[in-house]
This record gives sequence, structure tokens and C-alpha cells, in this order.
Amino acid sequence: MKTNIFNSAFFTQKVREEEISHRGTVERIIDFLDLQSARNQLVANLPFGTQRLVELGRALALEPQLLLLDEPSAGMNLEEKEDLMIWIQDIKEDFGITVLLIEHDMKLVMDISDRVMAINYGEKITEGLPSEVQNHKEVLKAYLGEEEAFA
Repeated sequence: MKTNIFNSAFFTQKVREEEISHRGTVERIIDFLDLQSARNQLVANLPFGTQRLVELGRALALEPQLLLLDEPSAGMNLEEKEDLMIWIQDIKEDFGITVLLIEHDMKLVMDISDRVMAINYGEKITEGLPSEVQNHKEVLKAYLGEEEAFA
């Protein structure tokens, strides 16, 4: 006969309630990131894009108020990046989590950001709305270059 360890005398009622709550959170994240097919798989055996989603799910399971994502789209194909954009928007809206994103994919940055800070060699160039930053003269010079920069 199989025994449920969480019903044993080893755990207090509070511990059992916390476990149920945490499992509920994890199930919500699995559903949110559409990771049902990965549930019983070793992460190392999953496709790269799915591995990245599992990493995101792990971070969400900690129930943060601030989520720092460092190059989350690195190595992803176009479809995976488009899905990532949707998930980041939903994380902000559905989970109420502030997302601080470090990213070089400017389309992703401009499509999902409320505010953007452009940095060049560790120095802040400007900060503001995405449309303001992407049209800023110094940002264009730093990221696209000018003839003088190549002379």
C-alpha cells in the first residue's frame, strides 16, 4: 500500500497547507508556460527553448516581486522569441511582477518595455519611453554608428 508522506505525522498541518499552496503555484506556472509535456522529463533532455521556459518557471515559482531577466531570448528562434514576448507581458499583467530586462534584441525590448535605458560601454546614454530612446541621436550613433566612427 502506497502512503502519502504529507499525511503522515512527520508534518504539521501548517507544513501540509504550505505544500499544497506551493504545488498550486507550480501547477499555475506549468499551465501558464504550457509546460505540461515537459512535466516528467529531465530538463537536460528538453529542447533548448523549453529549457529556457523551465528556467523562467523556476524563477516564477519563487514568487518574486521583481524578476531580472538577463538575455532571456539568447539562442531562441523567432517563434520562441515571439512566445517569450507574450509571456513576459503576461508575467507583468497576470502575476503583477516587475520585470527588469537586459537584452540586445531591440525588437523584443521595444515591443514589451514600458521604459528603456540605453547603455554604451557601461555609460548611460538615455532613459525614457521606448519610442524616445530608439530615436535618440546618441543611441543611434552608439548602436548604428556614424561615418566618423568608422574613419
